[in-house]
Amino acid sequence: MNLISTQTPTAELQALDAAHHMHPFTDAEGLEAKGARVITRAEGVWLQDSEGHRILDGMAGLWCMNIGYGRDSLAEVAARQMKELPYYNTFFQTTHVPVIALSAKLAELAPGDLNNVFFASSGSEANDTNLRLVRRYWQCKGQPERRIVIGRKNGYHGSTMAGASLGGMGGMHVHGGGIIDGIEHINQPNWWSDGGDMSPEDFGLARAKELEDKILEVGPENVAAFIGEPVQGAGGVIVAPDTYWPEIQRIVDKYGILLIADEVICGFGRTGEWFGSTTVGIKPDIMTIAKGLSSGYIPIGGSIVSDEIAQTVGAQGDFNHGYTYSGHPVAAAVALENLRIMEEENLVSYVKNDIGPYLAEKWHSLADHPMVGETKIVGLMASLALTPNKETRASFASDEGTIGFMTRERCFANDLIMRHVGDRMIIAPPLVITREEVDELIVRARKSLDEAYEQVKEQGLFVAK
Repeated sequence: MNLISTQTPTAELQALDAAHHMHPFTDAEGLEAKGARVITRAEGVWLQDSEGHRILDGMAGLWCMNIGYGRDSLAEVAARQMKELPYYNTFFQTTHVPVIALSAKLAELAPGDLNNVFFASSGSEANDTNLRLVRRYWQCKGQPERRIVIGRKNGYHGSTMAGASLGGMGGMHVHGGGIIDGIEHINQPNWWSDGGDMSPEDFGLARAKELEDKILEVGPENVAAFIGEPVQGAGGVIVAPDTYWPEIQRIVDKYGILLIADEVICGFGRTGEWFGSTTVGIKPDIMTIAKGLSSGYIPIGGSIVSDEIAQTVGAQGDFNHGYTYSGHPVAAAVALENLRIMEEENLVSYVKNDIGPYLAEKWHSLADHPMVGETKIVGLMASLALTPNKETRASFASDEGTIGFMTRERCFANDLIMRHVGDRMIIAPPLVITREEVDELIVRARKSLDEAYEQVKEQGLFVAK
């Protein structure tokens, strides 16, 4: 077999990819017909593909490349750790220096009494941990009947069996056997699509009340926890009305159930605070972490757990759960270096006080586009709701996602990575993006919207349902 490298012709790389690589969340036949985009290099917020295109990454990879591409010190730390201790497990009363240091650092950064970390290799794995952990906690408390975890429709908590079940995306539930036992869902707090004639404030309270209704329906004595993202990420950057999260906190406190904040996207500066829980003003018992923990440079995830849960479970002998790579020394060392850079460069403050407000101003300017109904942004995660009628917040008559996909394709054609979720467009650029790069992002976004709008009109699709 010939040596494969970045110098291999694109068509040859695409053919090999189609022949042997199964892609996540991808239509294989469509990909084979079109050919995969082959990324070869990256620096800062910019990608380069095998054809030499310079692409502005408005999604920070998959919401994870917080400190930007091309940080040599992370590679150096990884190489040094690989030479010193490339691997050892943390089972059976064993530990090592990188995982000790990272655990202590996360306890320092996390709010409240979240002082204990159970490591995984991804957010999906961490949410699997959370499901078992909260059920084990209630067993240890003498209430084993508390098994039900309540999530939200259109919430995203990973794609493992437990993670996808905790999430509320029906398209994932139909692949592989549905939802596992003991998981319930309530509606999401998406005022734009679901609010009808209600004010955002009243709608937020009404959607929070659904949690209380569900608790009473299944019996408070049977409910272990509620899980939610402070800002729904993969669901379309859904920002709940201001009334929502305070009412959710009141309800979980009233019924004594645990609150799990999925911080896989929102954590590590994305919302302008270290954690999205602080941004929305909640006090979780468990936080799921991944992505920005290492800025995507190496796989790592985990659950930051309250003292109460950790001590209760720890007092009852072995917790029979874990992964080969829980607290991997190289991953822990890289995560520590990532957090050091974030602190040294004051990136959380930069998002909150500088680049976040600047992006917000520019992002909201897109609201004047004839196809844009709503602009939402928290920190450096933002969305646009596409609509044929701003006043009525109407959906398109075409199948959901048709217009969003057309718009995404124009973004890609204009060398901008901006995703679509249904007919919402979303971005979450690296936290290090500059004002000049924000300006360029907006120029490319507007151009893509203009081109998509013309296509939509030409095809007779600018029609309300």
